[in-house]
Amino acid sequence: MTLSSKELMNLAVTAADDKKASNIVALDLVGISLVADYFVICHGNSDTQVQSIATEIRKQAHAAGVTIKGIEGMDSARWVLMDLGDVVVHIFHRDEREYYNIERLWSDAKVVETV
Repeated sequence: MTLSSKELMNLAVTAADDKKASNIVALDLVGISLVADYFVICHGNSDTQVQSIATEIRKQAHAAGVTIKGIEGMDSARWVLMDLGDVVVHIFHRDEREYYNIERLWSDAKVVETV
């Protein structure tokens, strides 16, 4: 079974929420970017929580039969980037999220989910 990009975005949001990620935002990038259909952005309050959020998303994606294209930043856990194909997940450490402010960079995108 193949998930639609919206279902994949919802899977990532749910998995992040399961690990108590803070300020989860999903941006609809359809028609704005060729990179992905959705960005999911959230943060954790510690390196351990950031890694836990990423691990849960990976676990739920694998359970749904989704192939993860790549994961970067797990070692430092300051900004973990997960490429799920049509969905890109950004998991920041709280301090890094404010600095990079990804939502501002993609302000043309419609917010479709906030948790």
